[in-house]
Amino acid sequence: MTLFLQELVIGVTTGAIYALIALGYTMVYGIIELINFAHGDIFMIGTFVCVTIFAAFGITTSSSPTGFALVGVLLVTLLGAMAVCAVLGVVIERFAYRPLRNAPRLAPLISAIGVSLILQDVGKLWKGISYVSFPQIFPQIFYHIGPIIITSINILVIVVALILMVGLQWLVTRTRTGRAMRAVAQDREAAALMGVNVNRIIGITFFIGAGLAGAAGLIYGLQFGSTIFYLGFTLGLFAFTAAVLGGIGNLVGAMLGGVLIGVIEALSTLIPDSNNGGIGLPHGGAAWHEAIIFVVLILILVFRPSGLLGQQTPEKV
Repeated sequence: MTLFLQELVIGVTTGAIYALIALGYTMVYGIIELINFAHGDIFMIGTFVCVTIFAAFGITTSSSPTGFALVGVLLVTLLGAMAVCAVLGVVIERFAYRPLRNAPRLAPLISAIGVSLILQDVGKLWKGISYVSFPQIFPQIFYHIGPIIITSINILVIVVALILMVGLQWLVTRTRTGRAMRAVAQDREAAALMGVNVNRIIGITFFIGAGLAGAAGLIYGLQFGSTIFYLGFTLGLFAFTAAVLGGIGNLVGAMLGGVLIGVIEALSTLIPDSNNGGIGLPHGGAAWHEAIIFVVLILILVFRPSGLLGQQTPEKV
């Protein structure tokens, strides 16, 4: 039970990162019904931006600031990564997706895959093909709650993710821009007739979604300590799975799906190694966590195609 609860903490922390990335997928799909495969690579660029900002401050793991200086550096890095990724998202939408908006659905999908490959090559040219160390500047403090250990970085990741997710939910449900986003998602043509600037709203959607991916880049680096150019493909796939699992187009569903994927990934490590005798999987559950995640996804899609919180919508005639 202790090991189960410890893995649950790890799963919720990782799932919060997946949820932030998944929000970008679900927002874009909800507005223009496009699967933005480049979104995970925007997240990867965000991790590289964070490393670059740390280097500009002359910060390494062995020479990191403390107190208010640390808070200032983290805020500057967070805002810098969010700003760069947000602008990158808008640029991608303007030049890679907008010209194909009225084209057959396969065309923007291929364009998204192409942008993903371009961003991976940009990452190779920028930081190389090896793992890039992420300075661990946040103090590692261990808190014991009974037999469970929660670190200060776990708390930081969850708090930052919650603040951003609650802020996004407030923006979408309580502001004029959010109402315009929901109108465009429901009926783009009708929203335009009511005076909504559709291009502007779609640009804002990409801006916000990509900005959240940049924020995820910072907390991911603090949690795991390294990044690499193909990181966005792997985590982007998990985050997209989370969006589909929760109900793509549903913000709360994306958050729930992200946490569930993180928990499933963490708990899969508890499956024993059948090579040691007994019931289990060869080499243990950790070697099969990706397959386990997608088996769960397939089961959800078979029995509830709209996702956990998605709604069945009738076909338009």
